[in-house]
Amino acid sequence: MSDTVYVLDANVFIEAANRYYAFDIAPGFWKNLVSRAGESRIVSIDHVHGELRQGKDALAKWADEHFRVWFEKTDGPDIVASYAEIMEWVQREERLTGAAREQFAGCADGWLVAYARAENCVVVTEEVSRPASKAKVFIPDVCEPFGVPCLNTFQMMREAGIRLT
Repeated sequence: MSDTVYVLDANVFIEAANRYYAFDIAPGFWKNLVSRAGESRIVSIDHVHGELRQGKDALAKWADEHFRVWFEKTDGPDIVASYAEIMEWVQREERLTGAAREQFAGCADGWLVAYARAENCVVVTEEVSRPASKAKVFIPDVCEPFGVPCLNTFQMMREAGIRLT
């Protein structure tokens, strides 16, 4: 096991809870997240916590009760500076519609990449690269020009040695 720190996108939590690792059938997944967070290997950010809390559901409750302390603040100067650079890059991407730029500016995604970049983390998201997309900015396509590693949930689990036993 390496000492890599993984920073999780909201969709990692949402997809797991709603699809393949529902709380009632795969409690080991959620226990592993908390355990690895306790080892400083998995975190997320305050903006993701805000998105999860909007759901007002079992996932929001779990986030508040079991993961709250691992939603890192994004107000540090290195993170804010990185976010500004990311937003400038998004604004310069001529292929993107104004609505895509606006949507990206209003969600946690830019902050997630900025945090990972500033703190030398690996982004974990269920989004896949779509570099030709005009209507949406995808996290892997932002990570790439900024040199931020990006994995999906299953890649992270394998790399981090997470086993559901």
